[in-house]
Amino acid sequence: MGQYCSPYSDSKSRKERFQKRKLGILEYYRDSLERRLSAINASIKTLKQQMEKSEIHDS
Repeated sequence: MGQYCSPYSDSKSRKERFQKRKLGILEYYRDSLERRLSAINASIKTLKQQMEKSEIHDS
């Protein structure tokens, strides 16, 4: 038999490549958002600590 690929296997292969690419993009977005959220949380924590210190010194 030759190297014949059925249209079904070709479309299945394209679908798998598309899904893997989409998964990679979504994971990249998630990781980016997690880094940004961590940075925001750290900024909030720092600001709260500064505010607490300021309240203690103002008392």
